[in-house]
Amino acid sequence: MSSPSFYTLVPDGARITLRVTPNASADRLEGAQTRADGSCALAVRVCAPPDKGAANSAVISLLAKALTLPKSALSLSSGQTSRTKVILARGEPGVLRTALESLADR
Repeated sequence: MSSPSFYTLVPDGARITLRVTPNASADRLEGAQTRADGSCALAVRVCAPPDKGAANSAVISLLAKALTLPKSALSLSSGQTSRTKVILARGEPGVLRTALESLADR
């Protein structure tokens, strides 16, 4: 059985599960982390506060840069006000898989 992953490939891209920490000292991706319930999420820290969507915008900007995608290719699928978020990244699934795997071990 394979280990859980923080992303799922879909026909038009990938769904990415994140665990976001706002008000951090720096914007950074901290790799995949297995949570207590056995699920996996990509740990993300952003300087922006969780106010009026600022942290969500910062997360999308950071992830778009890391995946070399335009910000318009990413959308918040769920978790508008939660620390656990799901982002839909639109693009070629094979290319996204390679980029996402490189983020797993940060």
